[in-house]
Amino acid sequence: MSGPAVRVDTDSPVPPYEQIRAQLAALITTGRLPEGGRLPTVRQLASDLGLAAGTVARAYRELEAASLIRTRRGAGTRVAPLPTPLRRPDPAELTALAQRFVTEARALGADAGEVLGAVRQVLEE
Repeated sequence: MSGPAVRVDTDSPVPPYEQIRAQLAALITTGRLPEGGRLPTVRQLASDLGLAAGTVARAYRELEAASLIRTRRGAGTRVAPLPTPLRRPDPAELTALAQRFVTEARALGADAGEVLGAVRQVLEE
């Protein structure tokens, strides 16, 4: 995986596996990691980040469960084809998703400006 880097903030209240999962999911869904792109092995990414292999393995399992990556013996871990959306997002679903994000961000101590800044940053990636 050359290009966008994954970073883990060990001082964050968000568990490292979730930071990895969220960053890779964002890179995949925005197309910055293209379909078929190869991800580092669990051991390699764990070594690069200074984490236990089990932490990275958990992130990969969750990404695989979400059908964002595929792991094949001998072929490694690659970005899976994104499913084509079958419908437009329901505004109520988007509102509920936004509410969950705001609730969690405020629990971390973020103010409205920081929450909006984080959303803008993700949208611009």
